[in-house]
Amino acid sequence: MSWETVYKKWIADPQLDPALKKQLDAMADDPEKLEDCFYTNLEFGTGGMRGEIGPGTNRLNLYTIRKASEGLARYIENAGEEAKKRGVVIAHDPRHFSAEFTLEAAKTLGAHGIKTYIFDSLRPTPVLSFAVRDLHAFSGIVITASHNPPQYNGYKVYNEFGGQLPPKEADEVIRFVASVEDELAVQVGDVDQLKASGYLEVVGDQVDEAYQEKVQTLSLNPERIRRVGSDLKIVYTPLHGTSRYPIINGLKRWGFTNVTVVKEQEEPDPEFSTVKSPNPEEHAAFKIAMEYGRKLDADLLIGTDPDSDRLGVAVKNDQGDYVVLTGNQTGAVLLDYLLTQKKEKGLLPDNGVVVKTIVTSEIGRTIAAAFGIPTVDTLTGFKFIGEKIHDYELSGKYSFLFGYEESYGYLIGSFVRDKDAVQAALFACEAAAYFKSQGKSFYDALQDVFKTYGYFEEGLESLTLKGITGKEEIAAIMNNFRTQPPHEVAGVMVAVIEDYQTSEAVETDSGSTSAIKLPKSNVLKYKLKDGSWFCLRPSGTEPKIKFYFGVKGADAADRDKKFNALKKAVMDRVHGLVSK
Repeated sequence: MSWETVYKKWIADPQLDPALKKQLDAMADDPEKLEDCFYTNLEFGTGGMRGEIGPGTNRLNLYTIRKASEGLARYIENAGEEAKKRGVVIAHDPRHFSAEFTLEAAKTLGAHGIKTYIFDSLRPTPVLSFAVRDLHAFSGIVITASHNPPQYNGYKVYNEFGGQLPPKEADEVIRFVASVEDELAVQVGDVDQLKASGYLEVVGDQVDEAYQEKVQTLSLNPERIRRVGSDLKIVYTPLHGTSRYPIINGLKRWGFTNVTVVKEQEEPDPEFSTVKSPNPEEHAAFKIAMEYGRKLDADLLIGTDPDSDRLGVAVKNDQGDYVVLTGNQTGAVLLDYLLTQKKEKGLLPDNGVVVKTIVTSEIGRTIAAAFGIPTVDTLTGFKFIGEKIHDYELSGKYSFLFGYEESYGYLIGSFVRDKDAVQAALFACEAAAYFKSQGKSFYDALQDVFKTYGYFEEGLESLTLKGITGKEEIAAIMNNFRTQPPHEVAGVMVAVIEDYQTSEAVETDSGSTSAIKLPKSNVLKYKLKDGSWFCLRPSGTEPKIKFYFGVKGADAADRDKKFNALKKAVMDRVHGLVSK
């Protein structure tokens, strides 16, 4: 069916939402815009779906939300009556239409007789992950586009174990969503009737309290923190998101009293009006927090993204300037603190394990190995870490200690099965307070990690390539590197090529191959003979392709030199392909 046919069907529907019809009418003389709204269906992938808000099948709106929810409802029905009774928990962030999309999802599920829980206000993603298991639900949904710009929103689905759907389950849900032929014809229930019949229940703070009690158990030095907690000066910015109350409440419970919240960014705001991007990975997001920090001489600045699964940390460097640490750097400090303290207290299990993604720094593996702890790699995406936690819980093979990814996602307590900025924020503050009690800063602790384990550096470059042309360019880049792999990069020979789409790793010298025992994914990773590496990965939720880089140097200067040369060589080739 052509996009024009789909567009005509929408515009001719007498029941079409008036606001969406008005937007389509405004585009009537712009076929290029209309085509982009209708040329494809907004993809429901392994991570759910994410896209721009607006009319059409390629946008997020009440009809595409209903279609996704109808597919999920059919999946739950297929699982049986018990699954329907256990139901679905839905949480949302402060984005445009997040509350409305939550109700549309609940109304769609309710029309199938599926029990649905919604929160009485905004909730962080990790609280949703916790709530699924706490309420013994069968599934969960978060309406969020994480750290994307204001014009975006999204829909993430969770399984009964509180993790985002792993590939096998995701494929089933995708199949059911694809079976929904007409998003305009999806039937929905009435909110008041659903509440009266018990199919829709509003959740208050009982889940939050249960979550906070679990978070408090993560503290490794509660007595010391109670003694020194008032000495640590903390500045916190929620970046207009969902974590103001859980983090402030948590800090207070842990014994931190010297906490200043960035007032300009305290309130939820769908426009994220004080930042270009509400992403703690972006250093500019910390601009106002740094102004507070300089005024207060703060020890630690922390920031969370809108749905509060990512944590950014900024600290003073040895020149007294605030710098935003990378996710790999923060993860290294937290991991070293956790393992050091657990070892000192005799709390390290014999079968402990650290889990990270294939694009996360190798410094984590090095730290864990020093404590006799193995590190397991997963594909990119915290759902794979969550899946490992569940597998280990069933098998007893490992006891989970720490999971993290380079994109500012960390997990210490396995009562959540997704990255959790709330518990990570509190744990980072505890580590900083501990270091301060020893006359050190968080930055000093990072330098100690480098001196002890090696001078690692990692980075990320992204290319945003929108529309049909962009999709083709991303495919062309991947095809070029796959069919014409580099033999050397920045003067260093390539040692191993890992293709996660074919599940093969090839040693370039011998030509011998070995199997990659991870789910298939359109990812390429090149390991160089000096220990450096780089990786290409198209995003599954955005019109982007991402390039990851990692090196290890003899010292800081050698590290920086290697890193800059590697990144330049790879990106020069990439830009040459895009410009053609």
